[in-house]
Amino acid sequence: VQLQASGGGLVQAGGSLRLSCAVSGLTFSAYNVGWFRQAPGKNREFVSIIGWRETDLDYADFAKGRFTISRDNAKNLAYLQMNILKPEDTAVYHCAASPNYFGQDPGRYNIWGRGTLVTVSS
Repeated sequence: VQLQASGGGLVQAGGSLRLSCAVSGLTFSAYNVGWFRQAPGKNREFVSIIGWRETDLDYADFAKGRFTISRDNAKNLAYLQMNILKPEDTAVYHCAASPNYFGQDPGRYNIWGRGTLVTVSS
């Protein structure tokens, strides 16, 4: 099983990035996929989650109105579109998967991928 996040980079405040999470080794369409982030010196925090049915969505308060999560089950990909980025969004972003948990607690996810670094300059 492998999850790989990509799409991070350096962007100016107000800019946009789209992160991708490529998943292999499991039945992707049966898993909920979450995005989390971890800034230096801080705990990992929830960003967003999309359920296997695609219609189940949840966002952290800071992500509402700026970030959009989506998935393409045919391609085994999940996405996080991030707009109006702020310097405080700077972090390593990780995707995670769970077959039966739909929530914000990172400890409840048992499948994690390597993260991608997002740096937002002011």
